[in-house]
Amino acid sequence: MDPKNNKNPYGLENATDVPADQEDYSLEEILAEFGGSLEQMLLKGTEAAEEASPPPPQPPVPPPPQPVPPRARPLPPEKEPPKPAPVPPPPPEEAPEPAEKPALEEAPAPKETPAPEEEPRLEDILADPSLREPASPTVELDILDMALPKAPRPVSLEDMVGSTVDAVMEESSEPLLPPKRRGLFSRKPLEETEQLYAPPEPEPEPDPEPIGPEPELFREAAEHRTAYRRCRRLLPAAAVVSLVPTLLLALERFGIAVPGWSGDPRRQTYVLLACLAVTALLCRHVFFKGARLLVRGRCTGELLIALSALVSAADCVCCLMENQRTETLPYASVSCLALTFALWGCQRESGGMYDTFRSASLDDDPPYLVTDTPQGACKQRGDVPGFYTAAIRDNGAVLWQTAFLPLVLAASMVFAGLSSLGQKRVDDFFLNWSAILAAGASFALPLGWGLAYGNLARHLQKAGCAVAGWFGAERISRRKKMILTDADLFPPGTMQLGGVKVFGEVLSVALSYAASMARAAGSGLERLFDELLRAELGSYEEVSGFAFYEEGGWSATIRGESILMGTASFMRKMDVRLPGDINLKTGLFLSVDHHLIAVFAIKYNASENVDFALRMMTRSRVCPILASRDPNIVPELLRRKFHKGVKVEFPDLTTRVALSEAELDRGLPRALIFREGLLPYAEAVVGSRRMCKAVRRSTVFSLLGSAAGTLLTFYLVFLQQYALLTPLALELFLLLWTLPVLLMVDWAGRY
Repeated sequence: MDPKNNKNPYGLENATDVPADQEDYSLEEILAEFGGSLEQMLLKGTEAAEEASPPPPQPPVPPPPQPVPPRARPLPPEKEPPKPAPVPPPPPEEAPEPAEKPALEEAPAPKETPAPEEEPRLEDILADPSLREPASPTVELDILDMALPKAPRPVSLEDMVGSTVDAVMEESSEPLLPPKRRGLFSRKPLEETEQLYAPPEPEPEPDPEPIGPEPELFREAAEHRTAYRRCRRLLPAAAVVSLVPTLLLALERFGIAVPGWSGDPRRQTYVLLACLAVTALLCRHVFFKGARLLVRGRCTGELLIALSALVSAADCVCCLMENQRTETLPYASVSCLALTFALWGCQRESGGMYDTFRSASLDDDPPYLVTDTPQGACKQRGDVPGFYTAAIRDNGAVLWQTAFLPLVLAASMVFAGLSSLGQKRVDDFFLNWSAILAAGASFALPLGWGLAYGNLARHLQKAGCAVAGWFGAERISRRKKMILTDADLFPPGTMQLGGVKVFGEVLSVALSYAASMARAAGSGLERLFDELLRAELGSYEEVSGFAFYEEGGWSATIRGESILMGTASFMRKMDVRLPGDINLKTGLFLSVDHHLIAVFAIKYNASENVDFALRMMTRSRVCPILASRDPNIVPELLRRKFHKGVKVEFPDLTTRVALSEAELDRGLPRALIFREGLLPYAEAVVGSRRMCKAVRRSTVFSLLGSAAGTLLTFYLVFLQQYALLTPLALELFLLLWTLPVLLMVDWAGRY
């Protein structure tokens, strides 16, 4: 463009002289960017327009500067072609800078878009002079701007540096995003298809079991001994008195006349009432125990038997009175026998508590205790506190009876009302209630727990251990598993050293290394090597980096040397060369820096008590868990040394080490052991399991007998079949339900 002429190559004059950054570009520059064919066509049209129209004359005096109006892009009408716009006056050479931006940079106002077929094309506008010649340069440039993109504007170096610095500052202020993960055989980023949840919170540790104030165990033993002796002294007299009416009824049943008894119902009632009163006086402990448990919210067999005795006494009084009561003997003889059985149960329970507390009071710091773990029963070292709290808790029979016997008591009252008041026989209410309640208060109810626990406590007292009542027995026998360690299976004296062979090392040094490794492992070999080390006047070494191996061995560092100790298979897997002439099934090999220095031949002797304990556990289905640290003590060794039928659970190495460490814990005592060896430990767990099983079965059986007696008696009294429901027949019925219970509870102490 010629600045003097102020005219572009196409014959169009500039309206104003704008700055460089707002200057319009020439048509050649635009066409140079978009190909030659379109450029030639536009040049031909431009030359023809210049020849047809002469250049406009220059004005003599330039008009005053005026602001340039904003350009608007013309839109063609829908039907008529666009009219040429008037040519504005030529601008002066130097025009002031416009206050507003050029119209080229403003967005066009939204208008209705014309139909595509009526819109003029760019080629028609450029080829037709009639359409292009009268148009103003502004309109022509607007058309070109619509058709062609703008060329890039020049950018100064300062603007480029400033924009670069700003971009760098923005990138540094943005947070760094983690790199996208890519798959192993794919370039696409991996997508999370699963919803990740937060890891579960650790379960809160259970609250420690509260231990209340505990009295001295020997004082508790003395109190239970007094109660036991009192019940034992009163029991024979109560049995004799309660059998008197039963014997008289049996003689009368077989047709044997008894002077002063036969043929006189009133005299028989006096005798029955007197026997009931004497029996109740002798069995007063039954009333005391029932009332004491009732205060604690417990409904047991002792309470029902005591109520049955009171109702039978009331029936005897009603029988002596002149009323419309049915002529039949009262059921006082049944209540007398029930009181005697209840007193027997109290005596055996007191005897069991006496044996338990007497054994527990022998030593304030017993050698061992048995506690419960999630894996099973575990023998630990602990203290006596907590034993009394567990021993005095309610037993399983009391808990089951408390849930069921209130229903029996309520049913007996309802059934008595239906069979007497419902049939308008008011005077037979106590007669029917005494019969139904006597059948519901079965003889077996107070015997299930008392006899079973008494038998177990007596047996364990002889074996040198004690169990903390129902709670302790149920806890240690719940899992039906026992954790056994090296000392349980092979106690001191059962492991012997058969021989030692040293390779290029002093015997004292080899024993020092072996004893130090055995002590660090905490195995049963520690005592054996300790005796050998003392005999050789050796000393223990400091062990660091000790580790167990699943293959059957240990490793550690002593004096900066790598020490390996274990079985022959372990040494071969650790690349330690062994002599070919050594074949030991229970030998231990010691190496220093993978060089064999000593071989120890260990001999394991089976103990008769351990063999008997393993057989007893197998019969009772109590599975032993072998938590040994000695690499030689494996299930195969137990099958060779003990009976072949022994079955043990042999977990992995990590579990075995953890279970063996549980022996060092101090849990709450469920049982106390005062003798060494596996037999007392096994008797405590196996006996507890058998006792709990016997109590459960006897309790269920007695409750079933109570329910059956209640329903059957109600049926008979409702039909007024007193000839079938005689006192002697009811006693025989209850005795038949008691016989299986006696067999079950006696089974608890035989194993």
